[in-house]
This record gives sequence, structure tokens and C-alpha cells, in this order.
Amino acid sequence: MLHNEPEHPESLEKNQAKQPNSMPKNFLVPFLLLCLKDWSLHGYKLIQMLMDIGFSSVDQGNVYRTLRKLEKENLISSTWDTSDGGPAKRIYSLTEYGEQYLSTCATSFEHYQNMLRTFFTLYTNAFFPFSTSPEKDEKDSSSSPGGTAE
Repeated sequence: MLHNEPEHPESLEKNQAKQPNSMPKNFLVPFLLLCLKDWSLHGYKLIQMLMDIGFSSVDQGNVYRTLRKLEKENLISSTWDTSDGGPAKRIYSLTEYGEQYLSTCATSFEHYQNMLRTFFTLYTNAFFPFSTSPEKDEKDSSSSPGGTAE
């Protein structure tokens, strides 16, 4: 088969049921790095910040696995904090390399944002091709006899 057939509506519904309304998985790394841009934080605080930013659900195990991976890739570093008297906490910080990577992510997201803006402009125009601005509607209604649009 040379071309892809559109998905059947039933399969689309199944896929939507599997994927809750949440951030795409590939957003986790840039958001973790962004949270660490100005602060050194422990994992639990990072998870709280992700929830505050808008991640509807956060797999804590995945966050900690991702943090370990980022540390191996030298995007972040960590130290142990034992100052509270309680259990030691690993405190994560952004490295210089992590800042460079975050800057690259921001540039990529800006391009992605422009593509999304274009998509929604085309999408809106496809479904509402004759929609007009409120200013044009006012001009049309005031120029017609009796002040009402025909």
C-alpha cells in the first residue's frame, strides 16, 4: 500500500482514550531543565513544579529515571543534601551543557509554535472560511439601509 488510509473513527477514539490530555512525553526533559535553570532542586520539588506547570499526571519513577539519564549525559549534576536532619536528598542542578541544550530546545519550540500557529490558522479558515472580524461586521451593518445587515 503506497499511501496511508485515514484511521477509522473507532480506532481514533481508542487512541484518545489511551492518551489523557497531557503534555507530550518529549516535553519532560526540556521542562525539567527549565525548572533547574535558576534553582537547585530535589526530585520531589521538580515533580511538584511539573504539576504546577500543567503536566496533568507525572510518573515519579519516570522523572527519576530521566534525571539519572540527564546526569549521565552531563545536562545536570547532583549532590546529596543532608542538612535537614532527615533522610538525605539528591539535589539537582543544571550544568553549562544543560543550559546550551535548553537554549536549543527553546529555539526548536519556537519553530514548533510557529508551525502550530499556521496549523490552527489553516484549520480555522478551513472550517470557518467566511468568518469576519467584528469591525467588518459593524461597518457592514452601519452602511446598509436602516443600519441592519441584510
